[in-house]
Amino acid sequence: MVFLSKISKVSNQTAALIVFVAWYLSAAVTTLFVTGFFQRIALLMTWMFAYVLVFMTAAFIVSWKLKRTDIVDIAWGPAFVVAAVASFLMNSYDLPIGLNVQTLVTVLVILWAARLSYAMWGRIRNHSEDKRYQQLRRTWKGNLALNTYLRIFVVQGLLATVISIAVIHINTSLPTPLDTFAYGGLAIWLIGFLFEAVGDLQLKRFLANPKNKGKLMTEGLWKYTRHPNYFGEATMWLGIFIIALSTPYGWVAVIAPVLIMYLLLFVSGVPLTEKSFESKPGWQAYKKRTSKFVPLPPNPE
Repeated sequence: MVFLSKISKVSNQTAALIVFVAWYLSAAVTTLFVTGFFQRIALLMTWMFAYVLVFMTAAFIVSWKLKRTDIVDIAWGPAFVVAAVASFLMNSYDLPIGLNVQTLVTVLVILWAARLSYAMWGRIRNHSEDKRYQQLRRTWKGNLALNTYLRIFVVQGLLATVISIAVIHINTSLPTPLDTFAYGGLAIWLIGFLFEAVGDLQLKRFLANPKNKGKLMTEGLWKYTRHPNYFGEATMWLGIFIIALSTPYGWVAVIAPVLIMYLLLFVSGVPLTEKSFESKPGWQAYKKRTSKFVPLPPNPE
């Protein structure tokens, strides 16, 4: 009965994710065994996680010395670059010099990570440590350094590696010329990049104006979605998944947009951000007229 009670408390979104992951793992493992690639891919993913873990360990050391756990937010993007570059260099085929699906995706990941880390650095350097990490530390028992390393840096390194399966798959596949999927995925990625970059820039300028202190950002892209930056993030990974369809077994890349969407909508993105806005004047009215995620025309007052 206790087990059934715990199951009943699982949200519909989490239950759907569990079903998806179960299907994904069974399909992926079956495909790897049938094609004879299981051992090769298992070893490859182990190396990818090892590279990312080394990087995240270095980031943890820096954060511990600076007493700023939110350094992990700056390290999030570069962790994907580590996986992308490492998998690109480990391609067992003779990658030709020039533009193909592999070089395209690697460049896109580097661009995304560079912009994101720069934006995170801009937020962190002018403010004290993010309160979310302060609150987390208050709930932990045991060694603080070990908890911080394992629960934040290692977990985020593992998540970055899993999401990077899309990029790792592309970069270790047979060199693939650009085709309809690649161009279509690139177009979708660019839309996402613009939403994230423009949304962050608009918010930065809004917050820099002393007259806006305590106010909500409700103009520009924020007029059509309450989270244009998060929408852009999810859209970029959807674009990379579509690019992956250019390669054999490209469907394995679907893990990236699904996991990113789940994290943003139900875990660390939208829920935490909106919780911090609950006490701000005008929030309920803004929430009522503005789409939560997908950009839509504002609802009438």
